[in-house]
Amino acid sequence: MIYLDNAATTLHKPYTVSEAAQKAIRRMTTPGRGGHSASMLAAETAYRCRERAASLFGVNSPESIVLTFNATHALNIAIKSLAREGSRVLISGYEHNSVVRPLNTIGARVIVAVSELFEPEDAVRAFERRLGGAELVVINHTSNVFGYILPVERIAEMCKAARVPLIIDASQSAGVVDIDFERLGADFIAMPGHKGLYGPQGTGILIARGGKTLIEGGTGGNSQLPEMPDFLPDRLEAGTHNMPGIAGLEQGLKFVEKVGTKKILAHEKALVRQAADGLGQIAGIRLYKANNEENQTGVLSFNLRDLPSEQVAGALSERNIAVRAGLHCAPLAHRSVGTLSQGTVRMSVSVFNTKFEINRMLNHIEDISKKIK
Repeated sequence: MIYLDNAATTLHKPYTVSEAAQKAIRRMTTPGRGGHSASMLAAETAYRCRERAASLFGVNSPESIVLTFNATHALNIAIKSLAREGSRVLISGYEHNSVVRPLNTIGARVIVAVSELFEPEDAVRAFERRLGGAELVVINHTSNVFGYILPVERIAEMCKAARVPLIIDASQSAGVVDIDFERLGADFIAMPGHKGLYGPQGTGILIARGGKTLIEGGTGGNSQLPEMPDFLPDRLEAGTHNMPGIAGLEQGLKFVEKVGTKKILAHEKALVRQAADGLGQIAGIRLYKANNEENQTGVLSFNLRDLPSEQVAGALSERNIAVRAGLHCAPLAHRSVGTLSQGTVRMSVSVFNTKFEINRMLNHIEDISKKIK
């Protein structure tokens, strides 16, 4: 199978990831649940994972790295720490349901800074116009639908100046685009482990300066307290850790650190450029591509005439090519661009994809275009 659905989950990972997860199943229990070697090994592995994440994302203290089950879990902690019913929350027009749904469940007053796709200056102006009176800003670093890199650094500066708390959803940028937590000054940055960090599913990271608990329970320490500890990461990590996942994630972080985000991003951009050039030669293709490739990662959306995106993706699946179609859990992004009724076909690459695979995909799409009328 040619796998081009890495924006959902990276399927192909370094062998060290699965190897570490398997070893954890056999050799580790849970951090803080005993003084024996199995628990101590788990504690050492979890701490190494925090250290690697802190180093990669410019975090001063490894204790600020909270290990979660996924980015959705991390975003829920962040949002429910800072937003309440009636809070005026400003978001971009490219947010995922992992942001939109928690805010609506809380009863926050959600204001959308609508801006044009792949136009960062327009995004900055949209946030400038609406920032006054905002009690919280939540912004997607990179759109999961279009690969659009939003001007997070400039919006973070605006939030600092206005003293408005900031949450960054780095689900599509972590491991691909440089992130410096301390320089950005965000209150929280959330990310999954199973995408650009090449870790197992069921892992995630929340970089936090504090936070309210989402769930409460055992932490392996301070057991005499009737409430959760007031220090990180224990405050936000109730219950048994996913040690096979954390061990695998630590190796995924090590891989990203070794290869380097600049090299990973350059590889992904080259494949997207190749795909866009080829798709542009196929009759009936509508392409969502940045004119300035600095504004786009390794995600590319397109449609074929007015065909349902699911039909095109289904035809590719029959040819053993995995892409994703539909709304990608981000209807707000599609509403912003005008693709809500059709959705898009989305291809998304990783460091393990090749030019040969992109050529195969292009050949099949051209054939599908001729056969499906």
